Amino acid sequence: MKSWWIRARNGIIGLEARDVPVPQAGSGEILLRVHATALNRGEFNPRYHADGIKPGGIEAAGIVQAVGDSVAGIKPGDRIMGRARGGFAEYALLDAHDAIPVPACLSWEQAAAVPLAFLVAHDMLCSYGRLKSGEWLLITGASSGVGVACLQTARLLGAKVIGTSGSADKLAKLKMIGLDAGICTRGPDFAAQARAITGGKGVDLVVNNVGGSVFPECLRALAFQGRLATVGTIDGVMKCELDLEALHSNRLELFGVSNKFTTSVQRAQTVNGFIRDLLPAFADGRIAPVIDRVFGYAELPAAKDHMESNAQIGRIVVRLS
Repeated sequence: MKSWWIRARNGIIGLEARDVPVPQAGSGEILLRVHATALNRGEFNPRYHADGIKPGGIEAAGIVQAVGDSVAGIKPGDRIMGRARGGFAEYALLDAHDAIPVPACLSWEQAAAVPLAFLVAHDMLCSYGRLKSGEWLLITGASSGVGVACLQTARLLGAKVIGTSGSADKLAKLKMIGLDAGICTRGPDFAAQARAITGGKGVDLVVNNVGGSVFPECLRALAFQGRLATVGTIDGVMKCELDLEALHSNRLELFGVSNKFTTSVQRAQTVNGFIRDLLPAFADGRIAPVIDRVFGYAELPAAKDHMESNAQIGRIVVRLS
C-alpha cells in the first residue's frame, strides 16, 4: 500500500513516500481503509522526534476493512473516524476504543477534521475546564485547528468567546462562525483588553495554544476561580515565571492537555465523553467542521508546507482517492 512516513534528521522533519504491506488487525484493533486524514502540528514538531523514520498520520476516517479479536460492536463496512496509527496511508490501524462512528451527514473530509481537534476541545472545555453557559472563554491562537474546535464547542455550550490572532482578517472570519470578540496580537499584551471586554471581571477559562511566552498573560486575564488549559507550545517557550500570589489569591486552576502519557482507559473515557456530549451536534448539523483546505494524497508535503505557513483557519485535510 502507499504510505507517507515522517523522517527526522538533525531537528528537521520531512516526509518520505513508501510502499509497504497492508497491516493486519491484532487483538482489540480495527483495520481502516482510509478515505481522508488530517494534519496535526504536534506531529511535525522536532521536539517530539528522535532521528529516524516512522509511519505518519495520527488520525483518519474511512471504512472498516477488518477487525481483530475482542472487538465488539464494530464490523467491516462501518464508517469510522478516530485516532490512528499510520493515518497517512491507504490503510491504518485503530484501537477499538478510539473508534468513533461517522454521522451520515459528514463527508470523509469533514470526518477526518473531527477526531483529535474535538477530542482535545472536549477535554479542555468539558472534562477539565467545566465551561458553562454564559461564561467567557479566551483562546490564544484561535485560528488553529484546535482553536476553532474550541470556539465551536464553546458556542454549543452557550459560552462567549474571545480569540487572539496576529491577523485581523482571520479574526473577521472567525466572527462569522461565532467569535464574540477578537484581539489582534501576537504578543503577551491581551489581558487588559480581555478584562475590558468582560466588564472588568476577566475570563473564566483560557485555552493557551501558543505556549510559555503568553502563559503569564493568560493568568492575568483570568477571573476569580478561573481555569487555564495549556495545550500548545508553538512558540517553543517551555518555561516561564508563575505568579504564585495570583494563583492562590484568585483560586486559579492550571492544567495541561496531552495524550502523550494517557492510558488506553483514559483515552477511551475521552472518546466516550465526546460521543456522549458532542457527536450528536455533528449528527444534527449544529457543528460542521471548519476545513481550511483539502489536498490530494500526493500533495501531502504541500499540505505540511501550508500548515507551517500559519495561514490556516481550521483543519488541513488530505483526501485519498
